[in-house]
Amino acid sequence: MSHELSIERVIDAPVAAVWRAWTEHTEEWFCPRPWTVEVGAQELRAGGRSEMVMRGPDGEENALAGVYLEVVPERLIVSTDAVTADWQPAEPFMVRIDRFEDLGDGRTRYTAIARHWTAAAMESHAAMGFEAGWNAATDQLVEVAMRLAGE
Repeated sequence: MSHELSIERVIDAPVAAVWRAWTEHTEEWFCPRPWTVEVGAQELRAGGRSEMVMRGPDGEENALAGVYLEVVPERLIVSTDAVTADWQPAEPFMVRIDRFEDLGDGRTRYTAIARHWTAAAMESHAAMGFEAGWNAATDQLVEVAMRLAGE
């Protein structure tokens, strides 16, 4: 896809642990430290609301809102900010796709994709630090998944 940014990681944890880390421990990993995120709504079903506020160390705030388009437990989460929870059009930034692939040996291939409407939006996201930020968040996701796998 021409307007897509993505990262992929093989995680030494079973898919169930990675899924739990993503869905039940979002506030522990979703944005790179020292930023934090507060999850207001995470209705993991097609049509469910997603509402979060990311906060920076200097008082910055970035509210994120949208809907989940598709959720397949331990396989796929697709969300977008192009519409609000009551299906009102919003200024779209991206469609986010998170894939969880069970490699069958206690490891998981995790892929996070950001699909943008325009090249300019994609370039803006890249310039904001997509690669460093999403990789740092994924490092934190790995930490949580590894901890859960060891429980």
